[in-house]
Amino acid sequence: MPVDYEGITFERLGHASIRLETADGTVIYVDPWGDVLEGEPNDGDVVFVTHDDMDHYDADAIEAVAGSDATVAVYEAVDTSDLAFDVIDLPHDGEATVEGIDVRTVPASNDPDGDHVDEDGEPFHAEGEVIGLVLTIDGTTIYFPSDTDFLDHHESLSADVFVPPIGGHFTMDRREAADFARSVDPELVLPEHYDTFEPIETDAETFADDLESDGIRVELF
Repeated sequence: MPVDYEGITFERLGHASIRLETADGTVIYVDPWGDVLEGEPNDGDVVFVTHDDMDHYDADAIEAVAGSDATVAVYEAVDTSDLAFDVIDLPHDGEATVEGIDVRTVPASNDPDGDHVDEDGEPFHAEGEVIGLVLTIDGTTIYFPSDTDFLDHHESLSADVFVPPIGGHFTMDRREAADFARSVDPELVLPEHYDTFEPIETDAETFADDLESDGIRVELF
């Protein structure tokens, strides 16, 4: 179900694939994945990609959502040689401007001493493999932390809209995401990256209730 905030419409296509449409009709996709897309809309003006996991970087899905003149902006560590688009490289930690959108990139990863590690004890997302995005669109700041834990350097961040993963296992779980949301102090939280498959099933309703009891609006979109 689409959610509107300050003239921007947010739609979760599934998993961590998000479509935004601005008041002037600009269409933006973040991490489109073919497994959750319906058809080939080819309406995207801008496509952002945060890392190279198959459920975030999917060249066929980018082709499916991007319009013929789309701008594609991808974390610079991702091999995009299979894309038929010119690509803007996004830094690990820095700033860029993409089609008039101010972009701040934020390092994202799993804590190697935390719970989100594989059977060999290695983090599912090591330092340097993932970025989060803070997009400023028409004066509204929107933070997509991507696949990460809530880390010390995140505590200085704020945004109007916060789009965190809450499924756990590969990312922070709903409790950690709720703490992260309280730190960001947004006006709206739109959770993603949950209930796609068994390891990331979670109680999204309880996540929403926990934050709404603190006066933070949550929409399960």
